[in-house]
Amino acid sequence: MKKSELLEYLTEKFPHIDKTVLNEILNGTFEAMIDALSKGEKIEIRGLGSFRVKERDGRKARNPKTGEIVEVPPKKIVHFKMGKILKAKLFSKKVS
Repeated sequence: MKKSELLEYLTEKFPHIDKTVLNEILNGTFEAMIDALSKGEKIEIRGLGSFRVKERDGRKARNPKTGEIVEVPPKKIVHFKMGKILKAKLFSKKVS
């Protein structure tokens, strides 16, 4: 689902709220999430899951074209862990 599709879904679900207001809310939500993750904070949305920044260690890798061994530096990644409700919906289990 793209952001535009999410906005359309919200517009249909909440017809009494103007589309531009919903777009501002959506942008504000994403901005808050980006700010929190960039500060190293964890984001937890009950039922959906949690986002957190993890540090990946540097490693050696091989260039498939040349076969040369190269050093891959450490980097930060965003890790998502599913919540119980999402997991139950994806795997068709009942949530207790």
